[in-house]
Amino acid sequence: MTSWFRATLLALLAAVGAGGTHAQGYPAKPVRLIIAFPAGGGSDVMGRIVAQKLSERFGHQVIVDNRPGAGGSIGTEAAVRSAPDGYTLQLASTSEVSINRSLYTKLSYDPLKDLAPITGVASTPMVLIVHPSMPVKTIKELVALAKARPGQINYSSAGSGTTTHLSAELFRAMTHINIVHVPYKGAPPALADLAGGHVQMMFSTLPAVLPLITGNRLRPVAVSSTTRARALPAVPTMVEAGVAGYEVNYWYGMFVPLATSKEIIGVLYNHLAQALRSPEMIANINKQGAEPVSMTTGEFAQFLKADAERWARAVKFSGAKAD
Repeated sequence: MTSWFRATLLALLAAVGAGGTHAQGYPAKPVRLIIAFPAGGGSDVMGRIVAQKLSERFGHQVIVDNRPGAGGSIGTEAAVRSAPDGYTLQLASTSEVSINRSLYTKLSYDPLKDLAPITGVASTPMVLIVHPSMPVKTIKELVALAKARPGQINYSSAGSGTTTHLSAELFRAMTHINIVHVPYKGAPPALADLAGGHVQMMFSTLPAVLPLITGNRLRPVAVSSTTRARALPAVPTMVEAGVAGYEVNYWYGMFVPLATSKEIIGVLYNHLAQALRSPEMIANINKQGAEPVSMTTGEFAQFLKADAERWARAVKFSGAKAD
């Protein structure tokens, strides 16, 4: 063995050993969790549940960093550009990962290629809600009213191209109605204006809107899943309500910058997998109208690829673009 080869081999072994040691001592300080939407929205609610549980498990605080704007692209880019040392995580969702890569033609990154997935966290159906002043309680009545008043019913969304927007566009196309899109900068202001009666309807994730429903400030009409939501057992699915083939589910998952070591990803996966099995976290997620998701890192990666392809077709169908 030459001295050069021996030195190179020792350097490689030292690097591997250092990586393993680093992972064993991880985390050794507070961790940042980027949420690419405003405080109070579904992603923020879910992110804070995860942050609290991981803080307990880590013995170091997980600090939520809300970076809203551009349908989640601003926060996601911040995560992509962060140091891949395990101290910046992102709780991302359908919007940032599956939709934006087709919606924005000028993204400076690709969420499927520049983020490393760890695991899914939770999923939730969308729920169609209306302001209580609307004289409708069923999908049939809503469609009839929209056809009687073409172009006069406004629906809010968390922004152009978000799931809240595309869910409504899919509904509009499948029911052949003419409703007007009013985009906002995030779900909280969109829901606030809906509750205030400034717009008439919206598709929302359950975690974001459930308090407004239970407080009787908004009326649920239907959910977008194939089965009824645990949190709203009396509310029918879109299919039950007569919109055959309508199905939309919204997921939340955990990511890190792409170059993060496999050892750190493994540590994070183990913490998250154990946290998601805890009765306390299951109850907290269920309380928000969502369901915990159990996926290995490999299964989550495969799911993301298929989901992005499905939403690419939906974006093309809607004609939505945002740059």
